[in-house]
Amino acid sequence: MKTTLALLSSLLLGASLAVAAPAAYPLKTCLVSGNELGSMGKVVTKVYNDQEIKLCCKPCIKKFDANPAKYLSKLK
Repeated sequence: MKTTLALLSSLLLGASLAVAAPAAYPLKTCLVSGNELGSMGKVVTKVYNDQEIKLCCKPCIKKFDANPAKYLSKLK
């Protein structure tokens, strides 16, 4: 029983460590507005489908969330 629990624990721990980090954001501008990051205050960072996204301000979050495909196409 102890061996089974130890094996199960190590498998679960290993699985949680195997989670990949999101892809780094490659631009120096806001994905939505095109403004330079930091020009509107604190940069907003979020992860969408394993891709890090950086936005210049909170209002851009709502715009991004309304049509992510439109903005993600700018990354390609």
